[in-house]
Order: sequence, then C-alpha cells, then structure tokens
Amino acid sequence: MAILSLAWKSLLNRRFTALLTVISIALSVTLLVGAERLRTEARASFANTLSGTDLIVGARSGPVQLLLYAVFRIGDATNNISWESYQDIAAHPRVDWTVPISLGDSHRGFRVLGTTAAYFEHYRYARDRRLIIDQGQPFADLYDAVLGAEVAEKLGYKIGDAIIVAHGASDVSFARHDDKPFRVVGILARTGTPVDRTVHVSLEAVEAIHVDWRSGAPIPGLSISAEQARAMDLTPKAITAVLVGLKSKIATFHVQRFINDYPEEPLSAILPGVALSQLWDLIGIAENALLIVSAFVVVVGLFGMLTALLTSLNERRREMAILRSVGARPGHVFALIMGEAGVLTLLGVLSGMTLLYLSLIVGQPIIESRFGIFIPLGGPTAYEWTLLGAVVAAGVLVGSIPSYRAYRLSLADGLSVRI
Repeated sequence: MAILSLAWKSLLNRRFTALLTVISIALSVTLLVGAERLRTEARASFANTLSGTDLIVGARSGPVQLLLYAVFRIGDATNNISWESYQDIAAHPRVDWTVPISLGDSHRGFRVLGTTAAYFEHYRYARDRRLIIDQGQPFADLYDAVLGAEVAEKLGYKIGDAIIVAHGASDVSFARHDDKPFRVVGILARTGTPVDRTVHVSLEAVEAIHVDWRSGAPIPGLSISAEQARAMDLTPKAITAVLVGLKSKIATFHVQRFINDYPEEPLSAILPGVALSQLWDLIGIAENALLIVSAFVVVVGLFGMLTALLTSLNERRREMAILRSVGARPGHVFALIMGEAGVLTLLGVLSGMTLLYLSLIVGQPIIESRFGIFIPLGGPTAYEWTLLGAVVAAGVLVGSIPSYRAYRLSLADGLSVRI
C-alpha cells in the first residue's frame, strides 16, 4: 500500500502528463467497448429488422434474394405469386395471419409497397416493436398513401400533399401514373429499418394504377380515369411476397414444407431469422474490422503511456537516487513505476467506462430513432469484461518496460545521491 500511495503522490506531482495519459487510455477504452457493444447490438438489430414473422413466402428463389426484395426492397422478384395461391396459404389451418406485399413501383427513388391494413397491425421490428403512425392515419381511401419517416423528411412531404407514383424503379416521365395521384394521409415514426424508405399504399391502389397498363407500358388508346377505376373490380391478380404468422412456432417447418411443395406454382418459404443471419455473414465483415481498429487505438493509447513513463525516467533519476538513499531497494523503484502504470491504466479504464455510459445516456435515443439500433445501458457483458481485463493486463505489461528501465538505472546509480 505504501508503494501505491507513493505512486499516487508521484502522479499528482506530474498531474498534467498523467491526466493526458488517462484521457488517452479512457478514449481508447470508450471506443473499444463502445465498438463491441455497437457491433453486438447492430447484429441483433439487423436480425430483428423483421421480427414476429415466422415465414416469408415468395416465388422460388434463394433465401437471401427473397429477403432482399421482400424486406429490404432491394432488387426484384423472379416472379409473382398468384392471388389464388396466396388465398390457399392464408387459409391453411395453422396460419394465424398473413400480410400480402406487392412491389414494382417507386416514387422519386423510394420503393412503393402495396399491402393491406394487416401490415400496420402485424409488422414488427426491433424485438417486437410495432409500427407507429406519427402523423395522420393509415390509408382508408383508394388513393391514400402512408409514408416512411425518411421519405417524408427528404422529400419535404406533409399530410395532404399529392404524390405521383412511377412504374418500375426509375422515375421517368413516360412511366409515371400521373393520371392517378395519391394523397399523403399518414407518416410513420422512424424505425431505422427499410420501412422508413417506403411509400405504403393499398393493394387495390396498385391494381387501380395499372388497369390501363400492360407489360410495363400504357395500353395504346385506353385511358381509365381515377374515378372510373374506383368502380372496377380491383382484386389483385398477383402479389410479390407474403409475410406469414403462425398459430404455433411448432408448426413452422410443417407449413414451410407445405409451401415449398405447393403443387400449383413454385414457391419458397424462408425463415427470416436464418436468412438475416446468412445475409449478415455476407456483409458483416465490417464489424470485425471495426473491432480491430478499436483494439489498435487502445494499443496506441498504451504506447502513449509507455512514452510518457520512459521520457520521464531521466528526469526522475534524482528522485530515484533520493529513494535509494533512504533505504529503497531497486525492487521498490521497480514497484513504484509499475504502480504508476497500474494506477494510470485503472483510472483510464474507469474513466473510459464512465464516458461510455454518459455517451449512451445522451446518444441512445438518437441512435435508436435514426438507425433502429437499441444499445442497452446494462453492465458489461462477459466478453466486455474480458476486453477490459485484457486492457489492464496490457497496461501492466507495458508498464513493466519503464519499470525495468528504472530498476536498471537505480542499480547503476548505486547509493550515490545526486542532489
């Protein structure tokens, strides 16, 4: 304890240099543990981009491709699902609810999704969170539209504004359904998921804007107005995908096999969690890169401590000589420098964790609303404790270098006191 007390007083005597070293280690620890927590929660949030859905059904294709267009609105389906096939799936005795999805149109770079009111009731994300209408209400009229938060923010839309949907993913003048404008009736709260970048309309609306189109182009000589379309039978002929919720999780593989072996047309049913994990394995290499960069930052911080301790040794030879003159042995000098390194490392770790939690308290609501990543304020996980232990061990190891140097200097000085 006497050595630690002496080490503490020695650090106080060099408080400015010690403070800079502690800040360097603290920032490194904050980045390291923060990156690990962000990495873990980003993976969990990614896996929960769609939660509460047991199966995603689409035309026969690979799991990742089906996931990309049905959930992330990236790419296009290889084929559609007939409305009759959708009704057969919805009528299965083990199916609790279904949400049909129709894709293929866009608005100024954002995908348009046709669906039903069940979408707002059953769609879940981020550990079973519901969609919230921040402004307005869900669509009720044929030409109503509900916007994702990012669509409304980037395009400056508000309730009551008119929007024009374009056919396909590109917004060009000859592909616009400008004879059937939509009216914004609702804006969803931000979720940090692809929902934010989606324009939601009813399935009947998707049929209505295509009643006078064939094969991706208007039918020459045929023009059906928006009001005329209201009087027509707008039952969908085909949809892009279906989100399926089951009455029991036990029935998942039974229903999946039923769909995959469906005799009327080739279909695929995938488990969202499994497909999301596969997709993360393809794109998640950045998480490891982030952790490696953070680890190198910690190494740089510890080398800063090493530099500070080493450069101060020659200036402290007088101090070491005085200690030797009052009976201190070279081992005491070694222990003193090791104590300083240990105190600096512990203070840096404690300060870093404090800074991390303060940052989370301030930044958690922003990160969750903007990116859909919920970072809990709980204590360190077992892996984070391991990281912190490794930092302390590395600090002690780094501290042994100047400690050994001080030991050698004290031996060289012998009992001579240089005053």
